[in-house]
Amino acid sequence: MQRVWKPNVTVCAVIERNGCFLLVEEETSEGLRFNQPAGHLEKGESLIEAASREALEETAHPFKPTHLLGIYQWPRPDGRVTYLRFSFTGDTGERVADRVLDDGIVRAVWLTREEIIACKDRHRSPLVMQCVDDYLSGRRLPLDVIRHYIPG
Repeated sequence: MQRVWKPNVTVCAVIERNGCFLLVEEETSEGLRFNQPAGHLEKGESLIEAASREALEETAHPFKPTHLLGIYQWPRPDGRVTYLRFSFTGDTGERVADRVLDDGIVRAVWLTREEIIACKDRHRSPLVMQCVDDYLSGRRLPLDVIRHYIPG
């Protein structure tokens, strides 16, 4: 039986403060890479809940999505996986003291757009820069464009 193709659903948090963006430096099979706080949607959670959870787990900063920045479809160059990424922007609080970052996350770091461009060869995907530029262009969609239905 042939397997049905499905994209991997991911979420990300585009967090800006005073002209800097909160990124994570993470261990990957291609070495250390920069990405927005991001990860996979887990069973039973909404996209908004997933974005909040991933941001906290990877940066130790609480994150409350206020807008959908965009939906991005990206097939990896090797063709094995396609990601369907829901990117959010919103409000963040101060780092939670003593909170341990997720496995594989080396550090969370605030970078300007220029600093993000300077490390472009170490981005996890082209979506890192695209999301920053979409944010800076003023793109924002209301969260109510997303409907999360709970069985029952």
